[in-house]
Amino acid sequence: MTTRREFVGQLAALPVLAGIPRWRETPELILVNGDLLTQDPAMPRAQAIAIANGHILAVGTNADMRRLSGPGTRIVDLGGKVVIPGVIDAHNHPAYAGRRHLFEVDCDLRSVGAIQAALRERAAKTPAGTWIRGFKYDDTKTVERRFLTRADLDAVSTTHPIYVEHRGGHTGYVNSLAYERAGITESSSDPKGGRFERDAVTGKLSGRVAEAAAQIISGSDTHRYTGAEVQAGVAEISRRLAAAGITSVTDALGSPDDLRGYEDARDAGLLHTRVYCHIHYPYLDTMINAGLRTGFGDEWVKIGAVKTTCDGSISERTARLAEPYIGRPNDYGILVMDADTLWPIFRKAHAAGWQLGTHTNGEVAIDLVAGLYERLQREMPRKDPRFRFEHCTVLTPDLIRRIKALGAIPTPFASYVYFHGEKMTEYGAARTERMFPMRWFLDAGIPAAMGSDYPPGPFEPMMALTSMTTRTDIRGTTWGPSQKITLAEALKVLTVNGAYASYEERVKGSLSAGKYADLVVLGSDPRTVPAIEIVNVKNERTMAGGRWVYEA
Repeated sequence: MTTRREFVGQLAALPVLAGIPRWRETPELILVNGDLLTQDPAMPRAQAIAIANGHILAVGTNADMRRLSGPGTRIVDLGGKVVIPGVIDAHNHPAYAGRRHLFEVDCDLRSVGAIQAALRERAAKTPAGTWIRGFKYDDTKTVERRFLTRADLDAVSTTHPIYVEHRGGHTGYVNSLAYERAGITESSSDPKGGRFERDAVTGKLSGRVAEAAAQIISGSDTHRYTGAEVQAGVAEISRRLAAAGITSVTDALGSPDDLRGYEDARDAGLLHTRVYCHIHYPYLDTMINAGLRTGFGDEWVKIGAVKTTCDGSISERTARLAEPYIGRPNDYGILVMDADTLWPIFRKAHAAGWQLGTHTNGEVAIDLVAGLYERLQREMPRKDPRFRFEHCTVLTPDLIRRIKALGAIPTPFASYVYFHGEKMTEYGAARTERMFPMRWFLDAGIPAAMGSDYPPGPFEPMMALTSMTTRTDIRGTTWGPSQKITLAEALKVLTVNGAYASYEERVKGSLSAGKYADLVVLGSDPRTVPAIEIVNVKNERTMAGGRWVYEA
């Protein structure tokens, strides 16, 4: 990890990046004949870009950029392709996802039977007594459209404890042996902030565990990934993100081990995406005692906010709402951490100079956390804390006003309407007009940033553009059309706003002189196709730090 002395030295060097970098005036690379959508108000469109030492030297016309070339300059003709700044995913779970792609069973399958077969195949290769874990299971994506049950997983194996995590990450599905390993019996009570769900007919444990209850079961698996495995997972997900055009990502629930994994991958030349790593609150004291806080790091790996979780999930229908879910008159969702639990964490982190990032989906959770943020600024005012509402899904006009007054940053799910549309029926047409409210955010001058939350939501930026501009799902149903935004606005959300969310607007987010040479070359122009088809626009090349990290 970068030392405090090294970090201070990096900060001192930052003003050099305000204009043409002084380390070199002759570009190593010039890209010409492009259609650059720069996101820089001073020059919104350009033809060419000159790059030196991983940064943008200049942006302008073909002729102007060619005049900067020297004997060693490479010139690449883009053939008129559209170029946008590197996409910034402001809420993702990359280290976690990468490990699971390598070491767990991908349950993104279309039937319960197919999921059972995949788990059974893994069990056949795994010693008895060893945990079998699956991820990316989604009940509404299966033909049965139901939750996995204890019986489903007992039919896979009774000699392996099984834990299958829902794509949303807040619920799990387990077999009998997993309950046994965790010490959970039919007489066990629900933990605070969680639920051991039971069969509606028999009253027995159903196999579904939610929020804190899921953590109890999952925590019974004592396997810990090695440093080499964490690094391998980071390298895997970094490759996938780069292929999609993502050059910066926020890890929304990181640990010291994840930080080391990012640094190890960086040092090995395997990290293709810049990482702003939130730190889960149980590690806060360790980080403070080490003299670390938000912003420490280098241009590739940097410490982000301290992360807490207030309520449940949108895709799993456990978010804490002010009104009950459609068809479940007594179910308002789950409050995972209440105000009394969150306040001492917030106070300690805020006093130590940390940014705060809090998972808030339902309006009850957003109201609770907004109140705590407001209290912090009354009692311990800090300049530009950039409080974050991670997800910030179900809003009201009054909450919009309070978020604006706080100068806070929401990171709403950018692809959820398109990808998870079939779940919106459980929220109802009226409520979906207040969900992922990008129109409200932007009209209020709130710099909302794009969050995929991968694995819960796909991270492909073109899907996010389709979702935000059409509010239409993959089946053609429109949800909350009043919250549509324009393509130009959506591109700013993916780039400029993402940079602001991590205090990095001076060095990324637009194609401007002095900023990192992070950019994406698209295979076709998203402005010339129907908005619902932007999802099909391909990425041809991704550049991060002046080097191609993906080429189709």
